Amino acid sequence: MSDRTFLVTGALGCIGAWVVERLLARGDRPVVFDLGSEPRRIRDLVGDEGLQRVGFFQGDIADPTELGRCMDEHSVQHVVHLAGLQVPFCRADPMAGATVNVLGTVNVFEQAARRGIGRVAYASSAAVYERDDEVRAGRAPGEEQAPHPNTHYGVYKLCNEGTARVSFLEHGTSSIGLRPLTVYGVGRDQGMTSGPTKAIKAAVVGRPYTIGFSGRTDFLYAADCAEAFIAAAEGGPEGAHVFNIAGESLEVSAFREELVRQCPEAAELVSVEGPELPVPGAIDGDALGGAIDGLTHTPLSDGIARTFERFRALHGASELHVADLDA
Repeated sequence: MSDRTFLVTGALGCIGAWVVERLLARGDRPVVFDLGSEPRRIRDLVGDEGLQRVGFFQGDIADPTELGRCMDEHSVQHVVHLAGLQVPFCRADPMAGATVNVLGTVNVFEQAARRGIGRVAYASSAAVYERDDEVRAGRAPGEEQAPHPNTHYGVYKLCNEGTARVSFLEHGTSSIGLRPLTVYGVGRDQGMTSGPTKAIKAAVVGRPYTIGFSGRTDFLYAADCAEAFIAAAEGGPEGAHVFNIAGESLEVSAFREELVRQCPEAAELVSVEGPELPVPGAIDGDALGGAIDGLTHTPLSDGIARTFERFRALHGASELHVADLDA
């Protein structure tokens, strides 16, 4: 039990909720900084008892005063920065997306530097790549390949990677940005790639659901993603680094097949229909393992099984949130 304090921005989202769960399991103290106030996704993972061990600070990620006060009041030692608006929200309101994703990230690095916090882990995204980047490389693109984002969200994430580099040059703040693609697991109920997780939930409650994209993508279990962010906040090489973080690349139809194998009723409920994602179907994540320790890899079958198990437990307790299935 290490009993260290981690600031987790945007922790009311899926990956953030899993970071909180993993930190609590280790005996560390997570402090949630988020504009929202509903900790449903965290509660779904840790229950009401676990929720009592979490510090909460409601504030605007782009506000220097609020973020600085949070860091000071909670004596923050480590930073996992996940606050951000996802692809659909950035498309609908690019100004708001830039404020949260870009200015918010500048604020995190500035406030960390002022307090002598020498390392930041932050969320970039595989959305910095476009689908043709895989074609250009003739393989899954790696970190050495020049990215060509084709969404506002991807542009903002690429900008944040530049902010991290400048922060190291000017303040000596080391950082690791991680680029996940399709994260799945409990709490993944928003964003362009949330469909596979919603399909598991729909199978649990017996509702029809269509995963709205097809083709190949990289499936990363949320707990593995969270472990990597924590490890990146604790250590790694000096300097500003960015790494792809990969799980298993396969067709969305293959994901559905595994889902049906584990829940035969899903054969009549879950379908796949829609275009391919505007990003590569796979990313090369080999470099990450040589940079940080503490990585875990959950096979897809196990990740789906664990997600089924938790959704069924929540459903049995009448605590499963299903409004996202109508979105």
